[in-house]
Amino acid sequence: MADKIAVTAKWKHSAIIDHNDYTEMYKKSIQNPQEFWKEHGKIIDWFNDYTIIKSTNYDSKNISIKWFEDGTLNACYNCVDRHLNKLGDETAIIWEGDSPSEQKNITYNQLYQKVCKLGNGLRSIGVKKGDRVCIYMPMVVEAAVAMLACARIGAIHSVVFGGFAPQSLADRINDCEASVVITADQGMRGGKKVPLKENVDKALSLSTNSVQKVIVLDNTNSVVEMVAGRDIWFHDLVREQSDICSLEEMSAEDPLFILYTSGSTGKPKGVLHTTGGYMVYAAMTHKFVFNYNERQVYWCTADVGWITGHTYIVYGPLANGAQTLMFEGVPNYPDSGRVWEIVDKHQVNIFYTAPTALRALMKDGDSPVKRSSRASLSLLGTVGEPINPEAWLWYYRVIGEQRCPIVDTWWQTETGGILITPLSGAIDLKPGSATLPFFGIQPCIVDSQGNELEGEAEGYLCIKDSWPGQMRTVYGDNSRFVETYFIQYPGKYFTGDGCRRDNEGYYWITGRVDDVLNVSGHRLGTAEIESSLVSHSSVAEAAVVGFPHTIKGQGVYAYVTLMEEILPNEDLKLELIEWVKSDIGAIAKPDTLQWAPVLPKTRSGKIMRRILRKIAEDELDSLGDVSTLADPSVVEDLIKNRL
Repeated sequence: MADKIAVTAKWKHSAIIDHNDYTEMYKKSIQNPQEFWKEHGKIIDWFNDYTIIKSTNYDSKNISIKWFEDGTLNACYNCVDRHLNKLGDETAIIWEGDSPSEQKNITYNQLYQKVCKLGNGLRSIGVKKGDRVCIYMPMVVEAAVAMLACARIGAIHSVVFGGFAPQSLADRINDCEASVVITADQGMRGGKKVPLKENVDKALSLSTNSVQKVIVLDNTNSVVEMVAGRDIWFHDLVREQSDICSLEEMSAEDPLFILYTSGSTGKPKGVLHTTGGYMVYAAMTHKFVFNYNERQVYWCTADVGWITGHTYIVYGPLANGAQTLMFEGVPNYPDSGRVWEIVDKHQVNIFYTAPTALRALMKDGDSPVKRSSRASLSLLGTVGEPINPEAWLWYYRVIGEQRCPIVDTWWQTETGGILITPLSGAIDLKPGSATLPFFGIQPCIVDSQGNELEGEAEGYLCIKDSWPGQMRTVYGDNSRFVETYFIQYPGKYFTGDGCRRDNEGYYWITGRVDDVLNVSGHRLGTAEIESSLVSHSSVAEAAVVGFPHTIKGQGVYAYVTLMEEILPNEDLKLELIEWVKSDIGAIAKPDTLQWAPVLPKTRSGKIMRRILRKIAEDELDSLGDVSTLADPSVVEDLIKNRL
């Protein structure tokens, strides 16, 4: 379906670089990466300049990744201090509360004072360079302050998404041996309270013995249990602290943060990012991908509990002196027009969100969108998963009114920043394609034997050389780092994603390799089937998984959510099956199609395909933890109506 609507679009707007600039810069970044990154490493400030630029080795027996290794810097300085003379009284963070009536603007001067007070507070309870601090917070300004305060004093932060259950939190605390947890009494999402402090207490009762102090933000003025000698109120810790806090001078290769991501073994991987290369890459990608110009209002809808929130809410935007918007709530609260009301209220120029959120909003039709102007928007972006062309076109035509380019970005927790993306004004767009690589990125497609495929091809996506934002290791388990990313295809970084390259060299991400079905010996990307289903005018959202099939090996099981006004019926079911058959081929048509009024999603909007897979396979006794779902009752409905 994607190929049939592969439309190239152009816009007249001011861009940092044009197509010729991109071509020349990309060529230089590949042919002479040392010179290229020597120049662009200066996008941030260094205390001691680097002389060694790139020192990397992809030999699986000796994996080594180092960038700017003899330089010294501080991430917090680059995000806050260096802007004070010019932008001190200008807005750094715009905070929009869960309730539409709550908002505040934090200037760079105010951010500096808050960070310094917390940095001094952390030092006062014994936190020092190299210590791990777990941050389990709602989407409030203090979450960003906590990250920056850790960076300022050289502590390694590990942010855990506030939707994770106590056991998941405990696992992450234990793995990095955090000595301090920063949390809040409760969080607010969609008008509902999230018991963060209660979850921390439960987590710390689960054989967690490294934590010495718990800092609690009074966020909702709720009564919570405070453990004497261990728990400290955030406001008590910072009240008497100085608003001047000395910086820790960090080596470029000193760790900045650990962020846990799901692994195929079920045990989360502690992705470790270091300071210098990550900060260069975060600032560089934010500037060029989003065509960022000074004082534009930039809004990434992610949570700081995920890598997108790290790189494109906090570190990248603030390094560039941006106005970055943090949103505490959810896109459809109090109604589906909330996002676009926020755009108008704060005159947002750049909007970056997930396809899942777009499809959910698209389901509710155009009328909530039309209540807003959105005239301030100049650029739109997507992140987190491949976007189906129909959602892309709705985003372009309805939200952007055919005047805003869309940057469909592909990257991972492990990559630290965007790897494949359009650059506004420099690369023509195709709905559903991540398009072309960013500077310094050398993607390649290999077959199952590791043979590199040339030209138009489909297979496994690898990256042939390193880039500054690349993760350095799995915390405490370097062998897992090597085995996960470098063993399968020697000399290359294996992304774990399937990919197709078209006849113009554009890249189309087809989904995780474990989301690729083998039906009668044919490889089918679930994303491709989902895209086909959603292209039907009656379908709002779809999720496809495999299930055991006695003849085909794997069958196609589709969960389909219909548009608001459409009622499910047998004729429509048959029509959708034939739709896929006609669009992709008979091999791809769903063997089973189940109506799903709502798909099981985490509070961040990610579809829990693991649960869908278990239901399809009739393994109902091994669904696992469903506590991180936004609405666990969805699972009961899916089981009840399983076909």
